[in-house]
Amino acid sequence: MTEGLLLFAHGARDPAWARPFEIVAERLRMARPGTPLVLAYLEFMAPDMEGAAEQLVAAGCTRVHVLPLFLGTGGHVRRDVPPLLERLREHHGGTVEWRLHAPLGEQEAVLNAISLACLGVLE
Repeated sequence: MTEGLLLFAHGARDPAWARPFEIVAERLRMARPGTPLVLAYLEFMAPDMEGAAEQLVAAGCTRVHVLPLFLGTGGHVRRDVPPLLERLREHHGGTVEWRLHAPLGEQEAVLNAISLACLGVLE
């Protein structure tokens, strides 16, 4: 089984907005060079989730971890992501497993890092 990672961010009209996400994606590629990884966007930027998914499937992925790069489970994660994943499941049948993970901002390691960064401004 080949596993891939689909990082999913909101997107923005200003290309500079995506820079932190691109840095994260590049660091992950360097840390796991054999793991297919694509950074995708909900709107305004490319690729979208479907385009990213096609890249991962073309790379041979049979399990794709979908990680929303959102601070919390807001409207986009609740309303937009599930139908997008359902379309991927329908399109690819049982050949690819799509695993949706909790948004990045709800993960303990990220909460700790944000807390430390906030404390850092007080030093």
